[in-house]
Amino acid sequence: MSAIMNLAVLAFYSGEKGGLLDVNPGLIFWTVITFVLLLIILRRVAWKPILNSLDEREKFIKESLEKADVAQKEAEKLVAENQTSMAKAEEEAQSIIAQGKEYAEKIKTQLLEENEARIQKKLADAEAEIERKQQEAFNSLKEQIVEIAVGAAEKIIRDNLDKEKQSALVNKYIDDLQKN
Repeated sequence: MSAIMNLAVLAFYSGEKGGLLDVNPGLIFWTVITFVLLLIILRRVAWKPILNSLDEREKFIKESLEKADVAQKEAEKLVAENQTSMAKAEEEAQSIIAQGKEYAEKIKTQLLEENEARIQKKLADAEAEIERKQQEAFNSLKEQIVEIAVGAAEKIIRDNLDKEKQSALVNKYIDDLQKN
């Protein structure tokens, strides 16, 4: 305590005035007291609000970084889901295209088979019609030949043979021609 008192006495002692570089204990004492009082006042008035604002700023930055990390993870997840969806859609599109090609090929084959069947039926019908027409023409020609032959034979041999025997003979001759 006596040291403090000595300092206080020295502080109020106004001895000789010295130069700029001289040490003045009274000035040092009052400078230290003023500095300590200023620190106490600043600590109560300014330090807490400054530290609080710094803490709030630090919390805000941490929260912002955490939100940014969460948003980035969500964005990466969405990108991965989007890529998966696109791959799935591409696969489905390829499947639909393949099914369409397969269906078109089936339709093509079916139409070709139906056309071939129609053509074969028309050919068979045409062949049957030609065969029928040939048979009709042959029968008509046969009848005409029989009539001509009978008429000629009738004129030549009127008295020797009768008409029925001559027709039978000509028919037999035509049948023999047909077989050969």
